[in-house]
Amino acid sequence: MTKQDARERALGLLYAADAGADTGSLEPTGRAGRLAVGVLGHLDEIDIIINDHSTGWRLTRMPAVDRAILRMGVYELRYTDTPVGVVVSEAVELAKRYSTAKSGSFINAVLANVAADPP
Repeated sequence: MTKQDARERALGLLYAADAGADTGSLEPTGRAGRLAVGVLGHLDEIDIIINDHSTGWRLTRMPAVDRAILRMGVYELRYTDTPVGVVVSEAVELAKRYSTAKSGSFINAVLANVAADPP
């Protein structure tokens, strides 16, 4: 499984978790599992970061797919050594593929704000 495939799978897992699916049995196997478990393990902190860096949008008003992509992006920016450019580029591509026409630029802006603000 490529890293891009793993991000797509993690996106599906995070979307399902956001929709209320049971994630208690989620095993951190493979990159997708580690990403999803990492996001869920830091969810409160990640949501605060997103709220602090998204202008004019509260997390609860965002499309669920955008929330999941942003959560994964913030996790990768703050808790992994994945290069900023890779995180932002992959997140924007996921948004273009799975969300609204304006989601790519929105996600780009939020993640760029997060990346510019050291922890």
